Amino acid sequence: MNIKMRKILVLSVVLLTFFNGYAQELNAKVTVISGQIKSSVDKKVFQTLQTALTNFLNSRKWTQDNYQQQEKIVCNFLLNLTKEVESNVYGAVLTIQSGRPIYNSAYMSPIVNFQDNDVTFKYIEFQQLDFNDNNASGTDPLTANLTAVFAYYVYMILGLDYDSFAPRGGSQYFKKAQNIVTNAPDGRNISGWKAFDGQRNRYWLAENFTNSKYTLLHDVYYTYYRQGMDKMYENENEARPQIVNALNALNTINVDNPNLMGVQFFFLGKSDELAKVFKKSPPQEKSRASELLQRLDISNAERYKQELK
Repeated sequence: MNIKMRKILVLSVVLLTFFNGYAQELNAKVTVISGQIKSSVDKKVFQTLQTALTNFLNSRKWTQDNYQQQEKIVCNFLLNLTKEVESNVYGAVLTIQSGRPIYNSAYMSPIVNFQDNDVTFKYIEFQQLDFNDNNASGTDPLTANLTAVFAYYVYMILGLDYDSFAPRGGSQYFKKAQNIVTNAPDGRNISGWKAFDGQRNRYWLAENFTNSKYTLLHDVYYTYYRQGMDKMYENENEARPQIVNALNALNTINVDNPNLMGVQFFFLGKSDELAKVFKKSPPQEKSRASELLQRLDISNAERYKQELK
């Protein structure tokens, strides 16, 4: 990514304040919900976990670039504990969200909005949360799985953010995510890291963004954000066709690879944004956008059909 470009765009949407030095990359909020865990478990443990995960994400240096405080990537992680598998071992659903600032506006576009249903981990209060890129599996698989999952999604967030600012700018971070998949913790109750664990999991998401067969996915993010959304303030009539170009590219991928996870991943959380973008389109452009959106984002097809008449 051209880090200078990200700085310029981010500075355009915030009130500038002077800061000393540089900050880490993330402005991450972590929420741990434990309502489904039996009352005999001390819930204070989960508050400690929430604090530990927040510190893990926000204090670690994830890239080689220097970020100022106001340039941090805004993201949210909601860890909803659904069961106690055994003593100190929990099953959970993790929701990951991140936003990308749009030039000359206060708007944050949703770039990641995904729910991972296969998170199992071991946590004992006050244990240190360690992660090593070269040893993602750690010494205890269930303990290591917690930080491996979070680190994986950090790298996916970074990859997509960087892709949106420079052509294929996030490649090194997708490779880091893929490296975690390759060396992921393995053991009883751990899933989501292998091809046979399902069709919509961490394995397939990283595979889609590192497979040279799907390089067009990376171009979609750059076209959609840098050539489309970032220019909406300046000239909507020139920006919208670029967003249509991004949709056309997604359609090309989808024709050759129906139901590809990477294509469906793009649309998660974007239906509001896309409907608003094309409401003011001229008839021909609106019709094309509606056709593509109904075909590609099937779960929201009826909404596009009604709102983009």
